[in-house]
Amino acid sequence: MIRTIKLAAMSAVLAIGLAGTAMAQDLKFFTIGTGGTAYTYYPVGGVIANAISKPPGSRECGEGGSCGVDSLIASAVSSRGSVDNVNAIISGLRNSGFAQSDVAYWAYTGTGTMEGKEPAKDLRTIAALFEEHIHLVALADSGIDSVADLAGKRVSLDEPGSGTYVDALLILEANGLSANDLTAEALKGNAASEALRNGKIDAFFVVTGYPTGALVELSSAAKIKLVPIDGDGAKALTDKYGFFASSAIPDGAYEGVAGVDTVSVGAQWFTSANEDEELIYNITKALWNDESRKLLDVGHAKGKTITPDSALAGVGVPLHAGAERFYKEVGLIK
Repeated sequence: MIRTIKLAAMSAVLAIGLAGTAMAQDLKFFTIGTGGTAYTYYPVGGVIANAISKPPGSRECGEGGSCGVDSLIASAVSSRGSVDNVNAIISGLRNSGFAQSDVAYWAYTGTGTMEGKEPAKDLRTIAALFEEHIHLVALADSGIDSVADLAGKRVSLDEPGSGTYVDALLILEANGLSANDLTAEALKGNAASEALRNGKIDAFFVVTGYPTGALVELSSAAKIKLVPIDGDGAKALTDKYGFFASSAIPDGAYEGVAGVDTVSVGAQWFTSANEDEELIYNITKALWNDESRKLLDVGHAKGKTITPDSALAGVGVPLHAGAERFYKEVGLIK
């Protein structure tokens, strides 16, 4: 009798162990490269990672549980931004990542700022997400009222691995300047905000969806201004590069800060052509289901602008086969 009980117990332990091994084998992990934690990519990435995940044991969709991809655990990973994310996707370091539409197109084609580099031909699009505005931030009493006023000033262009850095150089060029005409710094997120508050820099660029956390905090702690990026310089930029558009940041986007005319690019979600078609199909489907809509609407201020209607807006890099299949299925592609 004792031996029978022992055998039964051993069988139960073995069965649990085998079940655990099978569950571990079924689990899929999927990374999303985002940006600095102080800006928009990171929190939006967290919302999307939550929406597409469905770990084993989750309650069923429609019953208070996740409506993501079965056995998928997605995670938002902080990174240096667009250029870093594209490189990480192509090298296989990350499964996917966010990038500015211009940076991704140049990487895919080996043109523009990526001229001379091997084209990233395996880069693929999952979805266009939201509009990003170029913010040029200075203290209210700085006397900086235009891009031209940056000459001779201490200006953070962000880190070289970021889309902001790429765009800042193009904006300077369109206005007859270069990094050599100013003292260029490479500060990111809260570091740039703190440096501005402490008088260590005179201005900084950031490309992000408004309102972004770092600037919300900065505007509540210091008197700042947004410097317009408009006029002939903006026209030269939009005429030369189709991924830039003239746009505006409205009054009140940040506490006590007047709105300005500026330029914008699209924030898009990319992956590799080598990622499994069925997986990307299911991820795209999970992104656009009704339950994800609820998460996007409350998860971040930019979430409400992430809609299927604009999922293909400004896409210059081919869709992943799995994403394309979904968009055809729902009639967004004929």
